[in-house]
Amino acid sequence: MTSPQAHAADAAPSLTRRLVTHARAKASSGDDLALAALFVLDAVANTLGGRNSEAGRLLLRWAGNGPLAPASPAETGARAFLMGGLTHILETDDLHRASVVHPGCVVVPAAWAMALRTGASGAEFLRAVLEGFEVTTRVGMGVGPAHYRIWHNTATCGPYGSAMAAATLLGLDEDQSVHALGNAGSQSAGLWEFLETGAMTKHLHAGHAAQAGVQAADLAALGFTGPPRILEGDKGFFAAACPDGDAELVMSGPEGPWQLALTSMKPWPSCRHTHPAIDAALDLSATLKHVSPDEIHAVKVETYQAAEDVCDRAHATSEYEAKFSLQHCVATALENGEVTLASFSDEARVKAQRLASGIEIAVVDPYASAYPADWGSAVEVTLTDGAVHRAERSHAKGDPEAPLLPPDVVRKAVDLMEFGGVASAEELAEAILALPLSDRLPELPIFG
Repeated sequence: MTSPQAHAADAAPSLTRRLVTHARAKASSGDDLALAALFVLDAVANTLGGRNSEAGRLLLRWAGNGPLAPASPAETGARAFLMGGLTHILETDDLHRASVVHPGCVVVPAAWAMALRTGASGAEFLRAVLEGFEVTTRVGMGVGPAHYRIWHNTATCGPYGSAMAAATLLGLDEDQSVHALGNAGSQSAGLWEFLETGAMTKHLHAGHAAQAGVQAADLAALGFTGPPRILEGDKGFFAAACPDGDAELVMSGPEGPWQLALTSMKPWPSCRHTHPAIDAALDLSATLKHVSPDEIHAVKVETYQAAEDVCDRAHATSEYEAKFSLQHCVATALENGEVTLASFSDEARVKAQRLASGIEIAVVDPYASAYPADWGSAVEVTLTDGAVHRAERSHAKGDPEAPLLPPDVVRKAVDLMEFGGVASAEELAEAILALPLSDRLPELPIFG
């Protein structure tokens, strides 16, 4: 006989349904839409900049180097996949700290592809982006650190957000949306093993997460059902992949701001875990600008466990490995006083290797215990004469505590788009920022 408690559990709304209800009911102001447009600009600039890379050119070859018309569900999914993959290549896309998810490279491609097909207005599109960011980051907030050591959160939590954004643009009701998220979540995948060789797999993670949500929403519109308890079920996502996860965190702080407003933008083209150390090293570089490399006796980076797990790489043998190397990023920041796309080239890696190879990484408080709420680091440089210079950061540039100002975001976006070969970058940036009042989305020159 089934117990009364079991009947009560069966009758309670699933965590997926609670997420859908929360995202749909949350109010959005004009300021929220304007901020969403700024994040869309950042994501789209990464999409277009990503074309000018080895991985980007391969993705474009896969797509046939021609337009993917967003007329059919299959083509919409393929478009979301391509945009998602391109957006995550240059490592300058956004990052939500509490979930360790890059929401923009998943949600914006899915929403953009679907909005083109449905003819959504700019405001409708931006509302879907807000809801997609909300769902994907909330799932990520509960997965726990053990999940992140093996699984790439953007890949595993991303499908929920892309499905939410697509479902909203399709006008799906609550039941249909729950089915969409259930089937999207059942496709969660993406392992960190690619870091062992610097493979291009990470870009597929973003592309697949965007495509999975679009396809799940399109199928839900046709009546294709999905598991409503995909998150908390006995054989669901948390049971399968989150040994120290806490599903209760998924719905924590519902009255707070949109999670998009708590998302960070990246000023430097490297893994976000390297950024607080880069900021500290850039601070020191100004102090040490007259110090020669031979006068540096030792460099120590103090950080948190996840940064060491992902970015402890004293010998970076490729551009991509260098983007995931605390040692390279700190060395090039100290020596050059800047970190740019060129800072990870073959020439730059050779130049920085001598200093990078001797940099010590230490996991210590307050940075270890503050993570993931705060991502901080300290860099300490000891000179041969015994002098010690130290800089500390409790968070990174671009975090909500130290946000990039809109002119900085526009400047970054224009630079990325021009790097990707866009001739009218400033005009496109203006059109994206005008989305709250636009009837339709501007055309993107995805193909050069």
